[in-house]
Amino acid sequence: MAQLDTDLVNTIVSRVIAELEKQNLVTSGISGNTTGVYENIDDAIAATFQAQKVWLKTPLETKARVIAALRQAMHDNAEEFARRAREETGMGRVEDKIIKHHNAADATPGLEDLPSASWSGDHGLAVEEYAPYGVVAAITPSTHPIPVLLNSTIIMIAPGNGAVFNVHPAAKKVSSYAMEIFNRAIQSAGGPPNLISMVREPTMETVQKLFHHPDLPIIAATGGPGLVAAAFQAGKKVIAAGPGNPSVVVEPSACLKSAAEHIITGASFDNNILCIAEKETFAVNSIFDEFMTEMERAGAVRLNAQQIEALSNQVFSKNDSGHWVVSRDFIGKNASVLAAAVGLSISDNVRLLFGETNFEHPFVQEEQMMPFMPVVRAKTIAEAITMAVKAEHGFQHTAVIHSNNLKVITEFSKAVDTDIVVVNGPSMAGNGPKAGEAYFSHTISSPTGEGICTPRNFARIRRICTYNSLRIV
Repeated sequence: MAQLDTDLVNTIVSRVIAELEKQNLVTSGISGNTTGVYENIDDAIAATFQAQKVWLKTPLETKARVIAALRQAMHDNAEEFARRAREETGMGRVEDKIIKHHNAADATPGLEDLPSASWSGDHGLAVEEYAPYGVVAAITPSTHPIPVLLNSTIIMIAPGNGAVFNVHPAAKKVSSYAMEIFNRAIQSAGGPPNLISMVREPTMETVQKLFHHPDLPIIAATGGPGLVAAAFQAGKKVIAAGPGNPSVVVEPSACLKSAAEHIITGASFDNNILCIAEKETFAVNSIFDEFMTEMERAGAVRLNAQQIEALSNQVFSKNDSGHWVVSRDFIGKNASVLAAAVGLSISDNVRLLFGETNFEHPFVQEEQMMPFMPVVRAKTIAEAITMAVKAEHGFQHTAVIHSNNLKVITEFSKAVDTDIVVVNGPSMAGNGPKAGEAYFSHTISSPTGEGICTPRNFARIRRICTYNSLRIV
C-alpha cells in the first residue's frame, strides 16, 4: 500500500473542519445566538439572511412540522402571552386576548395556500410554483403583538422566506419573550435558528435600516399613515396594512335585537383595538330609538350628551396641525375606565358604552380604539350610507351593515368599497375562522390592495416550460 501523503491528509481534514464550522454557524446561529433576539439590527438581518438560505433547501415535510410546532407553541403559551401583553401595553382584555392567540394558531393558513399549477398541450408542459422573495422586513403593532407575530411568521415562512421584525416599542418585552419561544419551536421541528428575528430595542432608526437594507427585498408594514409612507419611500415591494375606521349602518329591515348584540360583540372585543372593529354606527331615524333601546337591553351602557362631551374632552386633543389626537390613557381600556372619567361607576363586566352624537364628532371621525360606540341619526337609508362612506375616509378597510334588504346591502357594499363587508354579524365574521368563513390574517392590506393576506401574498410565481416535450398523452 502506498504511503499516505501527510500534507494532503492535513489539507483535506482542515477543509472538512472549516466546512463543518461553516455549517455549524448556520445551525447554531451567528455568534451562538439561537433566540432570534439581537441587540443590533444588522446582526438580526445577517442571521436571518443566512437562516433563510438553509430554509430554502428544507424539505416540505420539515416545513410542515415547523409550522405545526409554531401553532402548538402559541397554544401552549396563549394565556401567558395574553397576560404579558396586557401588562406591558395596558390595552385590551386578557380573556379576549387569549381567544386571539388561539385563533391565530388555528386559523392562519400555511403550506396549503401554495398549490402548484400545470398545463400541457401541443407545445409542451408548463408548471408554476410559489417561490420566496428572501427575507421580509416586518413591522408589528402594539395592539396584537404576538398574534401578529405568529400570523406573520407562518404566512411569511410558508413560501420559504425569513423575516426580521421591528416590533412596536410598547410591546418589545412580550415580543422578545415570544420570539425566543418561537425560535425554539422552529429548531425543535428541524428548522434553522433565527429564521425569524428582531432587534431588542426597536426605534425609528431600526425601522429605516430595515426598510433600506439591500438584503431585504420586501416590506410588510402594519401601522399608521406615516409608517406606510416611509415604507413606500424605500422603493421596494410593500404590503401595507394601514388604518381603518369601520362604519356600521342599521336600517329598518334589520333585526334590531340581533344588530345590537352583534355590534356590542364586535365593538367591545379586546376593548375595540381590532382594526376591523365597529367604530361608529349610523341608524335610520325611523328605527333609531328602538335600536338604542335594544343596545341597552343587550348590556351596553348609554351615555347622555353631557357625559359624551366630558369623555370627549379627556380623550381628544388637537395637535399643532389642528388634527385630533387620541389619548393613550383611554385606548384599549375597559368601559368602566371610560365611565369613571365622567363620574359614572359601572361594573368591569360592562363591555361597551354608547350614545348619540352628530356626524362631525371626533368619536365618529377618528379611529379611537376604545369601547365607546357613537351612534348617529340618519334621516334616510341613503343618508346613512353616505355618512358611513364619508366616515370610513376611503381607507377601504372594513364596513358593516345590518339589513335584510338585498338591494340595500348591494348598494352599501358598492358605495363603501372596503376590503371587508360584514352583513348581519359582528365585525370579526369578516376575517375568517372562528367567527366567520374563508381564511384569516392579522395583516389586512388595504393601502396596497392584497386585502386579508395569506402565504401567497409573500411569494413570487415562477414558471418553467418544456418546449414540445413532456406531454405524456
